Amino acid sequence: MTRARARATLAASCVTHFLHDGFSDIVYVLLPVWAGEFRLTFAQVGLLRTAYSGGMASFQVPAGILAERWGERGLLAAGTAVTAFGFLILGLSGGFASLLLFLLLAGLGSGVQHPLSSSIVSKAYENGPRRVALGTYNFSGDLGKVVVPALVALASAVVGWRRAAPAYGAVGLLAALGIFLVLRRLAAGARRDESARDADRGKGGWGIRDRKGFQALSAVHVIDNTTRTAFLTFLPFLLIAKGSTVQAVGLALALVFAGGAVGKFVCGALAERLGVIRTVVLTELVTGGGILALLGLPLAPALALLPVLGVGLNGTSSVLYGTVADLVTPERRSRAYGLFYTLGVGSGSLAPFFYGLVSDLWGVPTTLTIIGLVVLTTIPLSQLLKAPLAREAPSHPL
Repeated sequence: MTRARARATLAASCVTHFLHDGFSDIVYVLLPVWAGEFRLTFAQVGLLRTAYSGGMASFQVPAGILAERWGERGLLAAGTAVTAFGFLILGLSGGFASLLLFLLLAGLGSGVQHPLSSSIVSKAYENGPRRVALGTYNFSGDLGKVVVPALVALASAVVGWRRAAPAYGAVGLLAALGIFLVLRRLAAGARRDESARDADRGKGGWGIRDRKGFQALSAVHVIDNTTRTAFLTFLPFLLIAKGSTVQAVGLALALVFAGGAVGKFVCGALAERLGVIRTVVLTELVTGGGILALLGLPLAPALALLPVLGVGLNGTSSVLYGTVADLVTPERRSRAYGLFYTLGVGSGSLAPFFYGLVSDLWGVPTTLTIIGLVVLTTIPLSQLLKAPLAREAPSHPL
């Protein structure tokens, strides 16, 4: 693939990531609104987040496997349309059960995005700066997290959430068509030719070249994603307890995601210089320490800390995503990414419900203390990656 086509493919994948992460993180802004309107417990709040994340997790592996036969392009556009439709009908919700159902549907559609877009970008930069490209791709997702929740929070204050969320769903439906047309013009994510499928038929497995390395990488990803999802679910409630309004919560989340956007963009490149393990240790120290420091601060200093916390909170993922491709074979990359994302998002989908029970029993500050301490366990765990990375990518620093 030429450099210009690779960049155009990366740009299309970035737009897709922006759109989907916007959908995902609208939920964080609306959780306190739904909790007040429908009188939900913290456990029910956690279940709503679990419905979206669980739906996303459950379809990532099937999406990766189906893409090997049908190509990424059509599946990516179809999944985007399903997610958009889920938000389009979200305004019809009459209570907890309907919210749960619509969020599950939207999450199922969004399950295509991470594995298929990551695979498309990895293929486009097969012989280029892949980790930097994937860092840029992840950066675009955090831009969606910054812009979309803030806009929906402001729109909800003016026209109500029942109009604001479906309006973004309508944007998503139009974008789904555009994504398909652009990728088709670039010949990206196309269906594999018959000879390639025949040659690959009968080959099982996930294409993992280093099982122990993939397991260690996945374990760090599970802890990182679990603590991030739980923290973002209950951060709005901590800020409201400190005196924040619901509209200011949207701004606060934008601050976190702005820091996260910088973190994802910078940390992918930083890993090329400092190495994967050193970068993970640095980002997780910032995350765990930042969460624990946040608890004792009043509202204004807490808001000032959020962008710095966001750098660590989301920066780790860029390093992890780029490293997956080092440990798997190119022809199995879609399903390997599907497995990797499923492990992370699947465990992350359970975390809000579990931590919601903890919050119902002992309060949100106790929950966030536990989350901050659990993050730090990734530091010793990351040391298990030294040997696998030395074998698979000896030219890169650890």
